[in-house]
Parts: sequence; C-alpha cells; structure tokens
Amino acid sequence: MNIHEYQAKALLSEFGVAISKGAPVLRASDSEAAAKTIPGPVWVVKSQIHAGGRGKGKFKEASAGDKGGVRIAKSLAEVNEFARQMLGATLVTVQTGPHGKQVNRLYIEEGSDIDKEFYLSILVNRETSEVSFVVSTEGGVNIEDVAHNTPEKIVTFSVDPATGIMPHHGRTVAKALKLSGDLARQAERLVAQLYAFTAKDMAMLEINPLVVTKQGQLRVLDAKVSFDDNALFRHPEVAALRDETEEDAKEIEASRYDLNYVALEGTIGCMVNGAGLAMATMDIIKLYGMEPANFLDVGGGANKEKVAAAFKIITADPNVKGILVNIFGGIMKCDIIAEGVVAAVKEVGLKVPLVVRLEGTNVEAGKKIISQSGLNVLPADDLDDAAQKIVKAVKGG
Repeated sequence: MNIHEYQAKALLSEFGVAISKGAPVLRASDSEAAAKTIPGPVWVVKSQIHAGGRGKGKFKEASAGDKGGVRIAKSLAEVNEFARQMLGATLVTVQTGPHGKQVNRLYIEEGSDIDKEFYLSILVNRETSEVSFVVSTEGGVNIEDVAHNTPEKIVTFSVDPATGIMPHHGRTVAKALKLSGDLARQAERLVAQLYAFTAKDMAMLEINPLVVTKQGQLRVLDAKVSFDDNALFRHPEVAALRDETEEDAKEIEASRYDLNYVALEGTIGCMVNGAGLAMATMDIIKLYGMEPANFLDVGGGANKEKVAAAFKIITADPNVKGILVNIFGGIMKCDIIAEGVVAAVKEVGLKVPLVVRLEGTNVEAGKKIISQSGLNVLPADDLDDAAQKIVKAVKGG
C-alpha cells in the first residue's frame, strides 16, 4: 500500500525525523489559509499523487498552466493561483503513463534554502532477508540514471536483523554523503530514526532529495513510502491512510476478496491460480500476438464466491475482448473453479469469447460442470491449445 508524501512525512516526524513545515490542502479555497500557517515568503505547492517525477511532469489541461506538478510560490496570490490550476487537473509523469493521474490533494510546504541534495532509500533485500540502505551524493535526480551512468556514486549496505541499527551504520551513511562534524552527527541520528521502517512494516522508504540547508540542517525534503499489505492488520493507523482514488477500482474490488489482481493494457482477460502459472499464461498470450488485460491469481484456497468475484472483475473491464481461464488444480479443485465461472457467467452474462483449460484435482468433474452448463465455452486441453484458441477467437478467426 502506498501513501502520499505529506502522510509519509507526518509518519516520519513521529520518530523525530526533521521535515519542513507544511499542510495538506483538498480545496483550492483553503490554500491561502494553509499557507498562512507556514513560514514564508516562499512556499512550495506540491501535487499529491502516487507517482514519482511530479516536478518534471506536465498537466493535460491548458488551464493548469505549463509548469510541472511542484511549483515555487513567492506570494499568497501565487499559492492561490497554483492551487486553482492544479487541483482536479491530470498530471502526467514518467511513472503515471500517458493517461496521467488526477490531482485531488496538494501539499503546501515552506521553502528550503538548499545547499546540497542527496539520495537515501531503505528497502527489504529479499536475497539476504535483511533491510538494505541505498545512499548517494546524487540527489534530486532519477536514481536509475545514476545507477546507469555513475554506479560508483551509489553506496549500499544491509542491517543484520539480529542487531538492528547500530552506530556504525550511521557513520557509513555520513561517510558516503561526505558529511563531517555536526552534519555527520545529524546523519547518524537520522539513520537511527529511519529504522522505524521495520516498526511500521514498510516495504520501501525513498527520500529524494535528502537535503542540507544553508543553515546547516539535514532535512527530508521528499518521502515516498510503501507498506507490506500482509502486515497492515498490525497497523490500523497506517491502513487508515489509504487513498482509494489513487488505485484502480478493479484492484480495490479484488483486494476485498484477497485476489491478486493487476490491471494491464491488453485485451485478453486472464484468470489463473498461482503467480508462476499466471505469468506463463500472459507470456504465451503475447507469444501468439496479443496482450493480456490483467494479471489475476485467484490463489490456492479460493472458493466459489472468490472465483465468481474474479470473473466479474475481469468482465467489468471494457478493454477485455476475450477471457482465458487456466487452472491447474492442486489445493484449488477444478470443480470449484467451474462452479464459480458458471455462477458468474449466469449473473453477469457473457459477451466475449471464453476459453477454459482445467487440469488436476477433480478435473473431470470440472469439465462436466462446464459442458452441462449450456454456456458458450471453448474447452482446451493444455496451455498452448488454450492460448491459440482465445487469440483466434478474439481475432475473429
């Protein structure tokens, strides 16, 4: 689960992390009042969307002006003007794709007198089962570009979960950022504070940039945080920060049934059990010249209701021109899948071709349920056969 920048900063400030003073704004009419509570005379008006590259982004609407999603205002009038232009407009960045994202929230923040910009992120290293820090003197730019062009400027290290954060970790960050004296001590404190990463079950914390002000203060100027969905039950205060307007409606519905669903750009809807089989199914659809409309893993313990919900989510996508159900029954029995598909089709109807491939536990019972349902379903013997049949059906062959 992702949260907005202003939410991430509020969370970090609870652990003593130094941030600039700011206030969220949901209505343009509240922007001036919010700015008055923040030290001026320079304010930064930031679009709040779940995507990076906001400053370099562009709005689709001409009425939003030709500036990006992060703007410097030197008067209350400019704060007002930017708020009116940006709220409700669609911001396109390198991470949103061409469709962009509508800006429903702003964050107005005091301006910072920046001397240096750094990069710092923390993430879970799955290879070592440890929390890893990634640090660079090259902040305020795309870290991917730094990694490609000057990889020697990136320093990484891991924290042993048995010991947790130690003073030498802070010194490693200070050395990597070439900080000394009081700034080095600030860096050591910051590293210890940011290890709240583990207390909140974060999956990633990215600070870009981490800045040194001309007043000699180390400050978090931006923060991007995501959380492990599986641990949200331990953190109701974090779950309450979820902004569903930033998510695909179909993905939200899928999460209510514990379905693993990701919307994609293609035209063939997929319902599969198991992440590996789901990826193989998407690959073979592409092999035969078409694109998958989604990744959907119903999991090993799905019941009839979950399968029916999954089918409804797929058919709700107007881009779907055909559906491929590919189930290998182990824990998930083929007859349960068949019952769910039949129930869903009878409820929502079937306006596009449907190919069903079943194999494994109770496969004959599953095939019998499909064949006796009276539905216009194309059966398939294996994955290759299924992929060819759905592609041919969608193409009208």
